[in-house]
Amino acid sequence: MRKILVVGAGKSTSYLIDYFLEKATQENLHLTIGDIDPYTIASEIKNHEACTVIQLDIFQDQERKKVIEENDIVVSMLPARMHMKVAEDCISFEKHLVTASYISEEIKTLDQQAKEKGLVFMNEIGLDPGIDHMSAMQVIDRIREKGGRMILFESFTGGLVAPESDNNLWNYKFTWNPRNVVLAGQGGAAKFLQEGTYKYIPYHKLFRRTEFFEIEGYGRFEGYANRNSLNYREVYGLQDILTLYRGTMRRVGFSKAWNMFVELGATDDSYTIENSEGMTYRKFINSFLPYSPTDSVELKLRHYLKIEQDDIRWEKLLELNLFDAKKSIPLKNGTPAQILQFILEDSWSLSDDDKDMIVMYHKFGYELNGKQFQIDANTIVKGNSKTHTAMAKTVGLPVAIATLAILNKKITTPGVQIPIQKEVYEPILNELKEYGVVFKEYDVPYLGYNPESVYDT
Repeated sequence: MRKILVVGAGKSTSYLIDYFLEKATQENLHLTIGDIDPYTIASEIKNHEACTVIQLDIFQDQERKKVIEENDIVVSMLPARMHMKVAEDCISFEKHLVTASYISEEIKTLDQQAKEKGLVFMNEIGLDPGIDHMSAMQVIDRIREKGGRMILFESFTGGLVAPESDNNLWNYKFTWNPRNVVLAGQGGAAKFLQEGTYKYIPYHKLFRRTEFFEIEGYGRFEGYANRNSLNYREVYGLQDILTLYRGTMRRVGFSKAWNMFVELGATDDSYTIENSEGMTYRKFINSFLPYSPTDSVELKLRHYLKIEQDDIRWEKLLELNLFDAKKSIPLKNGTPAQILQFILEDSWSLSDDDKDMIVMYHKFGYELNGKQFQIDANTIVKGNSKTHTAMAKTVGLPVAIATLAILNKKITTPGVQIPIQKEVYEPILNELKEYGVVFKEYDVPYLGYNPESVYDT
């Protein structure tokens, strides 16, 4: 019996767990799921003969070490900041480790020990990061193999609501961690390359500089820059590339509307609002606005943000019930970002019959035999339900497939790594096709980086 430990059973683990249990008999697997709150795990999982569910607090050293020692491979679906304790135990007990998170500087320090012990520490094997790496490298390697030279790479990913469930003016609902959405873009200027020139977008301008693109059958989207696209220059072997831009995808109009919260200061997470518990939505908005004995909150906000009455952004704010004098905030001394998140979850949470949608888009520009070419590639994945979402599928399945491949010694290169090697990405991408994660590629005329697709007010 081969034993897999999954630490953390949050929203992204539904397909991951299903995959292991469906393969349990064929692959001789036993799955242990350790979570701080195991009572939320479905009874059909708890009662499965190939599964054991336990309560696990990773900060309790003795119980964490014991359960890691008892298993053959560990899948950590915890927040990235919590991986290190698990990773150190995996080194101590010589267990392979798989995570969907970005590699931290801490995890990198374990690389030599992992190599010495022959351990695979696979990271960034979810959606973004994960499928983005694998699908990009598959095309980049193919271009290189035929003698081409990469000159442009752009990549955008969005967790969105499916068209049939798109019933609000923002064309958006939360399909993953809402806190990450509210804090998106903070922590420094976005950095990227455009036609050989370094470009920087400060946070207060991030949502007013967007690139537009069409995806066949799904219409128009916009993308804003991720924090540091330059990290991928060395990772992908693109040291000589002229344009390198990675971003987040939304429906057109979202970024301009979201920028209102940035201008207002409602996305700030650096201080707390005194006595926020019991504060109404209306008072929260008013707390950012000048005092006036005569003007309403609505009028002050329109003046502050320079919003005309017929501006669709005003309708978007009204839709969120931001001026409600009865709805209150339960958070004690919450930050503006925490309070905004609570308010948005009130409107943007998926309903039981809602479906989400993942959209990923790549643009590859390259030179071959003195000519320039372009390949556009995209994938659309729709969720099945509130629990079996497209987000859970595209995060969880690559993690699960990689875990089994490591157990079966199909992935053997030791060390702390991400899935950019052919031995990793080819079989995983091939298996993902069976689950509907398929990239469509289009040869299009090379257009380069189009400055007219970027605007800035």
